[in-house]
Amino acid sequence: MYGAAVFFEEAANILLQSTYEDAAKESGEQIVSRPQIDITQIEEGKPFIYTATVALRPEITLGQYKGVEIPKKEITVSEEEIMAEIDKEREQNARDIDVDDRAVLNNDRIKLDFDGSVDGEAFEGGKAEDFDLTVGSGSFIPGFEDQIIGKNIGEEFDVNVTFPEDYHVEELRGKSAVFKCKVKSISEHQVPELNDDFVQDVSEVNTVEEYKADVEKKIRERKEAARKTEIETIAVREAVKNATMDVPEEMINEQAQRLADEYAQRFQSQGMTMEQYFQITGMNPQSFREQMKPQAMERIRNSLLLEAVVKAENIEISDETLDEELGRMAEAYRMEKEKLDDLMGEEGKDQLKKDLAVQEAAKLIAQTAVEVEMSEEPEEKVDLEETPAEN
Repeated sequence: MYGAAVFFEEAANILLQSTYEDAAKESGEQIVSRPQIDITQIEEGKPFIYTATVALRPEITLGQYKGVEIPKKEITVSEEEIMAEIDKEREQNARDIDVDDRAVLNNDRIKLDFDGSVDGEAFEGGKAEDFDLTVGSGSFIPGFEDQIIGKNIGEEFDVNVTFPEDYHVEELRGKSAVFKCKVKSISEHQVPELNDDFVQDVSEVNTVEEYKADVEKKIRERKEAARKTEIETIAVREAVKNATMDVPEEMINEQAQRLADEYAQRFQSQGMTMEQYFQITGMNPQSFREQMKPQAMERIRNSLLLEAVVKAENIEISDETLDEELGRMAEAYRMEKEKLDDLMGEEGKDQLKKDLAVQEAAKLIAQTAVEVEMSEEPEEKVDLEETPAEN
């Protein structure tokens, strides 16, 4: 019914799966792509012969990687930044106190019943009970919240507004509406004053001035950590510019697909599928992978450079350093170090050593980089979400 070709195809797939990996290892080549298979002989009673065409890891010629120049940047902390951080802490310690002896004021948090109509007709979304509203937040259309100020709990009143011409519901654009409203409760949002008592409640210091100095120190430390990462990223990027390498297209495609898969997992963790993302953006899997290619190329070139520096500098990770890293990882994962050691196995620990060596290479490039004034050059935008050592 089907002919021998059907069974040859299945047999070929079985044999490819069982022989390719050993053949690849036997070749001794550093393969960086999936194989393109060309079957040259598949006949009854004869040897099965096929050819696998693969992309190989490219050779890299290092240029200058020590002492590369990067733009100098001074780390400063402004008074506005300090106060913004303090105000954030004050807001986190704010309280909502129920009040019933006065009318609504701006910034109060209220529960509100409302029932809206246009030309005497109700409309979708125009009615709610016990709606939580911060007066003055701009949650409602212009003019609505202003008319609530001065109203008392239990008071029934009308709010007259006009929908904006650019309102998101086309049928309501420019229409006059009446909302019958009733305030159910009022809460006063009390933000603590910045004084010594507040400082002693939220920190280890005693006075406002000491607190400001402490906040400034923490902001500066964050900026210094971010700058350290930025220096590493820019320095590695400059070292990559000085190197010579010819990255095969197949390697870029493989990396672009991995990046696309990473994004898909990230979207899924946020409750969105790739199909939904494509609908929103108008993209498709192919165009999305194409968009990933520049990032894929940068990641590959960084990786190739850092591995070449590891080799050139003979960077090796000791067993003691590996053991310390395993200890940090075990603590981060909240598991016993011995269990993590068993789970990783020798192959996993060898890979971890390689990763640590790459990180040391990135540190070497960053530590030897020279910061210079580059006032005429535009500031280079750096993605701080990924370190250059990320493989």
